[in-house]
Amino acid sequence: MNDPHMPEIQGRLVYTCIGCGKRYDIYDFVYTCPECRSLLKIENTEFDRLKRVPAQHWREIFDSRRNTNLPELSGVFRFHELILPIVPGGDVIYLGEGQTPMVRANAEMSAWVGVPFLVKNDGLNPSASFKDRGMASAISFLNHVIRVRNLDSVLGICASTGDTSAAAALYLSYLPKDKVQAVVLLPAGKVTPQQLSQPLGSGAVVIEMPGVFDDCMRVVEELAQNYHVVLLNSKNPVRILGQKSYAYEIAQQLDWDTEDLTVVVPIGNAGNITAVMEGFADLCELGIIPALPTILGVQSHHADPIARWRASGTYAPLKVSPSVAQAAMIGDPVSFPKVRKLVKEHFADRFHVVSVTETEIMEGMLRANRNGHVVCTQGGESVAGLKKALCDGILPASGRFILDSTSHQLKFSVFQQMYFEDTFAPEYGIRIDDSLKNRPVSLQADTLEIARHLGLKKKG
Repeated sequence: MNDPHMPEIQGRLVYTCIGCGKRYDIYDFVYTCPECRSLLKIENTEFDRLKRVPAQHWREIFDSRRNTNLPELSGVFRFHELILPIVPGGDVIYLGEGQTPMVRANAEMSAWVGVPFLVKNDGLNPSASFKDRGMASAISFLNHVIRVRNLDSVLGICASTGDTSAAAALYLSYLPKDKVQAVVLLPAGKVTPQQLSQPLGSGAVVIEMPGVFDDCMRVVEELAQNYHVVLLNSKNPVRILGQKSYAYEIAQQLDWDTEDLTVVVPIGNAGNITAVMEGFADLCELGIIPALPTILGVQSHHADPIARWRASGTYAPLKVSPSVAQAAMIGDPVSFPKVRKLVKEHFADRFHVVSVTETEIMEGMLRANRNGHVVCTQGGESVAGLKKALCDGILPASGRFILDSTSHQLKFSVFQQMYFEDTFAPEYGIRIDDSLKNRPVSLQADTLEIARHLGLKKKG
C-alpha cells in the first residue's frame, strides 16, 4: 500500500453459507447453499490481513482517495479493499454512483419530526436509486468473470418493483451487447411509469407478470437454480458488497465518528439494511469507527413481517396490501435470515423496527419535499419511521440521526399527483390532509390579474 490511490489486488473471497458454513468458489454463479439451501454471504478469508493495517492508516487511505480523479476509485470502489479486493481497476464499471450528499433538515422539518436530522439522498445516483451501489459491484464482478473465464454469453436477470430493474438494465447495457443480455420481471401494474421507462430505455427485455414482487422473485429464483442465468437481486451477495458503501460513506462524511448515531433505513427485501449493518460491522472490526450505530428499520403496515418479528420474536411471511412505498410491498424478504444473524451477532440492542401507515409515509414524503428535499416514498417511510420511533419512546431525542432516502422523488411523482387529486384507491387507506395539496392555478396572461391573485402591492 505504498500508493494509497492504487489498491493492491489481494485477499481471497469465497461464498460462505450462513446456515451450515460450507464454502464455495467465488467464480461460480451460486446464490443459495447447494447443501442446505440457506443464503450465502461473501467472506474474505484473509480479512485478518486488513486488521494489521492501523485504523488511522485506513482512514488516511480512504480520505486520500476523495481527491483522485481515477474512475475506478471515484465511486463505491473508493473502499476497494472492503468491497471486491480481487477485482482489478480495469474491470471496474463506474457510471457515477456513490458519494451521495447528506443534507441537513431545516428547522421547520426538524421540529415536525422531533429532532434535527440529515437525509442521505441516494436518489442522486445514475439510475436515481441506491440500487446502483450494489449493481456497480455486481456488474464490475460480472465484467471481471467474463474476462477471466472468457465467457461468450451471459443473461442477467432480476425481479423488481422498479429500482432494481432500472439499475440492472443500466449497468448491463454498458457491457458488450454481443455477450450480455438484460431481462427484468415486473409485477404488472405495480411499477410507476417513470420506473418502467428506465429498463425499456436501457434496452432490457421487460416481462410483466400478474401478482406482486414475491411472485416475480419466485420465478427468477427458479430460473437461477435451474438455468444458466446471473441473478441480480440482493440474494446475489455480490450486490450486498457494493451497498455496504452506504455505511462506509456515512462514516467518512462524519469524519469517522459514529458515537450516538442512529441510521434510519426503509426495509423492502431486506438486502439494503443487511448491507448497511454489514458495512458498519466491517468498519468497527477494523477499528476505523469507535462504535456501531443504532439501526432503525421502517416498514409499511401493509408489509411489515420484520417489524412483527422484532416485536414478537416470531417470523412469518405476510400477504401484502398495496403500498405507496412500492419497494416495501414484500411479504417475505429474501434477506431476512441475514438480518436475524446480524442482529444476533452485532446489533442485539442496537436494532429497532417500526411499522408506519400509508398516510404517514405520504405525509413524510410531502413534508420533506416542501422543506428542500427530493425524497421518494421510501424516503417518506424513513421520515415517518423516525418521527414514530421518537413519539413512541423507542429512540431518545438525543444524538445524531441520518435518514436513508433510497430513490429520487420524480420516480414516485405519480403518488404525489394521486394525493393532490385525492384519487387513491380505498385499499391504500390514505387520509388526505388538504393543507398538503398543491395544484396548478389557471390564469390569463395578464399582469394585473396575476398580481391580484398573488396579493401584490404596487411600488411607490
